[in-house]
Amino acid sequence: MASSATLSLLCSSFASHCKISPPATTCLSQFNSNLTFLSLSSSSSSSPHKLSSSPRPTFPLLPKSSDIDSAVLEAELQAPEPDAEPLASEEPAPALELAESEPAPKREEIFAVVLIGGRQYIVIPGRYIYTQRLKGAKVNDKVVLNKVLLVGTKTTTYIGKPIVTNAAIHAIVEEQGLNDKVVVFKYKKKKNYRRNIGHRQPNSRIRITAITGYQDYPAVTLES
Repeated sequence: MASSATLSLLCSSFASHCKISPPATTCLSQFNSNLTFLSLSSSSSSSPHKLSSSPRPTFPLLPKSSDIDSAVLEAELQAPEPDAEPLASEEPAPALELAESEPAPKREEIFAVVLIGGRQYIVIPGRYIYTQRLKGAKVNDKVVLNKVLLVGTKTTTYIGKPIVTNAAIHAIVEEQGLNDKVVVFKYKKKKNYRRNIGHRQPNSRIRITAITGYQDYPAVTLES
């Protein structure tokens, strides 16, 4: 009887254990379902993060000004030069034919010293001088000056004693005019005496054309 009672107790305990075990399995299944739900929720919640963490659209970086300048310079250097072709419409300019001008005859290197109205003037052929008014001379009149004191050339000198005999200077009158005004002011103190007088001396401009007649006069040769 005791053995049967123990068996019945064991069976009842085993049955009770068997009845308790199914809820455990259900709890495990519920736990697994909860885990799956949590995993789905986490995956669904993580999807926006994945979308948000998706790579943003990349924009190309603008090159620096120095890079642009270098690129432009390289492009200009590499660009082929256009062939300069002459236009068919343009006609070549005719070459100007320069006429060979005849060389002007060299002027004789000579000068003279002449006495006019008590003053001495150095004269050279081709140049003009201003002298005192020549009496009776008009514009474009030709005059001959005979009071030649000295004649000089590149190699010889003719010194007059007092004048060079037979030497003559030919000239032409170009203008008859007046010198600049000279003011003559007179003053006497304590007498209320003042005089202001202006004067312009008449003059003549003559151009030397030639010096002749000195060759027969004895010359002094300059040692070179």
